[in-house]
Amino acid sequence: MLEEGDKVPSALLHTSFEVLLPGAGAGGDAGKTASLRDLAPADKTLVLFFYPKDSTPGCTREAQGFTASKKAIEKAGGVVVGVSRDSVKSHGSFRDKFGVAIPLVSDPERLLHEGFGAWGEKVMYGKKVLGAIRSTFLVKNGIVVKVWPSVKVDGHVDAVLAALGGKAPAAKPAAAAKPAKPAAKKSAPKTTSSAKTGAKAKAKAKSR
Repeated sequence: MLEEGDKVPSALLHTSFEVLLPGAGAGGDAGKTASLRDLAPADKTLVLFFYPKDSTPGCTREAQGFTASKKAIEKAGGVVVGVSRDSVKSHGSFRDKFGVAIPLVSDPERLLHEGFGAWGEKVMYGKKVLGAIRSTFLVKNGIVVKVWPSVKVDGHVDAVLAALGGKAPAAKPAAAAKPAKPAAKKSAPKTTSSAKTGAKAKAKAKSR
């Protein structure tokens, strides 16, 4: 796996891959060909995150997290790009179903995965398997400036923003609690006419 300070091989930055862009047609059939350099010019910091598979729970939360923080990342000088081995059509379904609004690269031949070191042995359900390693790289001017080699989804996007020097988007304020209604006053029980008659009778009996 590439480490901080490593130079990214030029071929990885300039080789073209199929990419689904946020504005492509619905259904996922309208991908285009672009290189990482095309997606993130030299004056920007490339936020390249590798994820195992479209539409799975962890990958969905991660992609949605980057989507929610896309503007904050761009304001901090970054460009976020996701990579998996899925096809452009699969990326389209993923985007349409879960509202993902970032470029998604299709890397079925694992050129980027293996080039960055995001493919290898990992443990799943207690067993060692070969597969995509959830990892994120910050690349500036062709140099790796930050690596998260084994990403835990919760809190990851905030960590990336902090590394870029940006701030996470403010959370929506919670709705103000409505004041509780005052308790209704209990009215005194009404005296029935029969009770009044009985009380008068007792009073007369005492006066005799």
